[in-house]
Amino acid sequence: MKYAPHDYQAYAINYIEDKPIAAVLLDMGLGKTSITLTAIADLLFDSFEVHKVLVVAPLRVARDTWPAELEKWDHLHGLIWSVAVGTETERKKALLNQADIYIINRENIQWLVEVSGLPFSYDMVVIDELSSFKNHQSKRFRALMKVRPRIKRIVGLTGTPTGNGLMDLWAEFRLLDMGKRLGRFIGQYRSDYFSPDKHNGQVIFSYKPLPFAEDAIYRQISDITISMKSTDHLIMPELISSECPVWLSEMERKRYDELKQDLILQLPDGDITAANAAALSGKLCQMANGAVYADAEKTVSIHDRKLDALEDLIESANGKPVLVAYWFRHDLARITERLQSIRIPFSRLDSSDDIKRWNNGELPVALIHPASAGHGLNLQSGGSTLIWFGLTWSLELYQQTIARLWRQGQSDKTVVVQHIVAKNTIDERMLKALKEKDNTQSALINAVKADMKI
Repeated sequence: MKYAPHDYQAYAINYIEDKPIAAVLLDMGLGKTSITLTAIADLLFDSFEVHKVLVVAPLRVARDTWPAELEKWDHLHGLIWSVAVGTETERKKALLNQADIYIINRENIQWLVEVSGLPFSYDMVVIDELSSFKNHQSKRFRALMKVRPRIKRIVGLTGTPTGNGLMDLWAEFRLLDMGKRLGRFIGQYRSDYFSPDKHNGQVIFSYKPLPFAEDAIYRQISDITISMKSTDHLIMPELISSECPVWLSEMERKRYDELKQDLILQLPDGDITAANAAALSGKLCQMANGAVYADAEKTVSIHDRKLDALEDLIESANGKPVLVAYWFRHDLARITERLQSIRIPFSRLDSSDDIKRWNNGELPVALIHPASAGHGLNLQSGGSTLIWFGLTWSLELYQQTIARLWRQGQSDKTVVVQHIVAKNTIDERMLKALKEKDNTQSALINAVKADMKI
């Protein structure tokens, strides 16, 4: 296929070529992979500034999305690429092949740097989903930092740079510029831009940005950062977001409140204990969805309110394909059992074949877990309706999952996102938290928007 870049794509391509360090915050659906590959091709064969490129991406994106883009566009057919996923033997073989671009999943970056025994001779590195390196204590972050001084050019790609707030940015930009803009140490970054929030004596659990922090941080990173929102550059389908409320019965509500207040719930099928606030949050999320793990690892059913609502929503879709996002294993088990009982064909989207069947319109219902399929997958050809059976606290996974349907190439004029919400439960708090986190995200995106007028 002939590549005819939009103006914003040409701008982003030039930006990557001009900047040895580039943070490119491209909204979902703007074609970040083709943009980056075009810039790589120019740097390899036109300016000869790089000779060996490493792309680090989520597993499915590394295995499916990057190769698909390389095969799709005519101007990229001269590039030789090798995908290093699978067993250690398969990865080593792929990395020893002669290629221009090597693609590896992020889970294996530590293996590549510290275990493989292969020289790290890549002069350009592309990090697809830079936000997955937001934890400065993670093995993948530390491994890549070891070889960062050897990298001449680095590009960070993401649409969700501050999924959990401004604190995420330090590690991401420490990896890009080795601490030049936001400091070399997380402690200094905290003291410069944040103040303690929730704490117990000397133990600080969270920090909140100082009043001037957002503007100051954005100014510091603006010289190596551009951002683009899909709504600014594409005619996107209308995104309709709505709630499908369900109400617990008096007995179900009593069980929910008992666990919330006492951190322990005694049921005939087993006791349920929450050791701390984080564990309590997880248990309450499970109960809102309709089942919960007991202390003996047994699943205890609480209610079928959400399953009934899901069945109604699928029926009201009247044959139109529906994508259902679940969170817990027992969510999947219970949804599967319900769909089988009403004889609705469905499949989990956990393989390339299943994704192809969805995009070909062969699946009335597809089940997706945000953590395993939230990034990089193109699912817009299969449908335009997403139902959240259970929510996630992660803004990044939430937005990325919606973007599997609400993106360039979606043929329907509207994309509908339904949230099945158990009223007066933690579900409502989760939706509110996602909206509040989006404020920080939007502020960053707006602050470093690419000036397309130059």
